Amino acid sequence: MFSEVDPNPNEANMAAGIAAYRAGGHDGVVCFGGGSALDLGKMIALMVGQSVTVWELEDIGDWWTRADASKIAPIVAVPTTAGTGSEVGRAGVLTNSATHKKKIIFHPKLMPAVTICDPELTVGMPKFITAGTGMDALAHCLEAYCSPFYHPMSQGIALEGMRLVFENLPLAYAEPGNLEARAHMMSAAAMGAVAFQKGLGAIHSLSHPVGAVYNTHHGTTNAVVMPMVLDFNRPAIEERVGRAAAYLGIAGGFDGFRAAVMALRAELAIPESLGAMGVEAARLDELTEMALEDPSCGGNPVEMTRENTRTLYEACM
Repeated sequence: MFSEVDPNPNEANMAAGIAAYRAGGHDGVVCFGGGSALDLGKMIALMVGQSVTVWELEDIGDWWTRADASKIAPIVAVPTTAGTGSEVGRAGVLTNSATHKKKIIFHPKLMPAVTICDPELTVGMPKFITAGTGMDALAHCLEAYCSPFYHPMSQGIALEGMRLVFENLPLAYAEPGNLEARAHMMSAAAMGAVAFQKGLGAIHSLSHPVGAVYNTHHGTTNAVVMPMVLDFNRPAIEERVGRAAAYLGIAGGFDGFRAAVMALRAELAIPESLGAMGVEAARLDELTEMALEDPSCGGNPVEMTRENTRTLYEACM
């Protein structure tokens, strides 16, 4: 049993986990918990037998081929939250504690061999975690749906994932023991992670630096910036979001969809701004540079520049 995992796991957590793995003479990793535990467990399984550093396996080009695939331990994933979707993903997010930058580490063998999604395991989540993780699932589906890249299967999965969130997250939040709503949210979380093979965007490229610097909850940070990113991307996504709204039974096209996001945020007691989460205006230049380095920004439907990203952060404050 190893549980030394920070909310935004880092290489020190990973090193401690690898030491525990070796000390016990283990032959695999069962990742049990939320996205942080799943990601860290996957990193331990990946790195326990490697000669390269974890940062050399960042999700850039074919860097994953640097790993010795035969040395990656088998992974079983048992999520206890409904948001990240890491249980069906081939990557994990690790924070570099020296630079305060989040890095996406990728290898095809990080896909868990077995995943067990049991909604009863999510019943005990604190309400703010139910809200934050659920909004993370919505962010994954929304960004995948709006991504400009071609992937019709992901597009359809993202659309249905959004429907499951809008219909079931308020129920799971208000009635923690509602297993049907909890089960639908577990499906939505997995669907979001499958869908974002198509790409992510500004929601994630803004929230990753904030989480790395301020240690905020990832899904909650996504929820805070979501409406402002919708406004930012409107010229490129208005028609597409209008079609989504129609499918979701939301009247009013793009404006109706944005209003539905705002209503959902209010219902879930999501903070109204990054300022309310403790982000300081004095650090916006630094956060902007980090956002532009984040791989998620390459999937945004509107090209992100230093100027417009800084302005977007200001809007989120």
